[in-house]
Amino acid sequence: MTTAPESRLRVLFLCTGNSARSQMAEAILNVKGKGRFRAESAGSQPATHINPLTVETMQAFRNGWTGHPPRGLDDLEREPWDLVITVCDKAKEACPFFPGQPVIAHWGMPDPAAVVGDADTMRKAFRDAFYLLSHRIELLVSLPIAQLERLALEARIRAIGASEAT
Repeated sequence: MTTAPESRLRVLFLCTGNSARSQMAEAILNVKGKGRFRAESAGSQPATHINPLTVETMQAFRNGWTGHPPRGLDDLEREPWDLVITVCDKAKEACPFFPGQPVIAHWGMPDPAAVVGDADTMRKAFRDAFYLLSHRIELLVSLPIAQLERLALEARIRAIGASEAT
């Protein structure tokens, strides 16, 4: 596997709006990866602003996290990525080709921003998304990435997408 010159694995999380799931995944991996990863996120059709419940949820688990404005794929598809992970079905369908043959995996999950209900129901949807992403990222960071051949690594990262939070 080709890694960036800085030797950290570059990971891009993609969803449609880049206002919830992909931003959470970026933040969680940058913390749990303990310097081994450099995660970023984008959306195939970026929202105008980050979902306030994303910020509220992340601050509950990571004090001070505020996210960044949603962004699209402009120029990102030209950058060298080691891993590209889609977290929604629409982003999987819109995923462009990336140079250098990064490992591409799909970790589909419900969109917490699509949940309709009272405030508690919506907050629970965002907490559930956080727990699922956190679980999957813990599995990712525990992989012996340097010891795995590309196809084995790709299979294991894709299998993580089928895992559920405990």
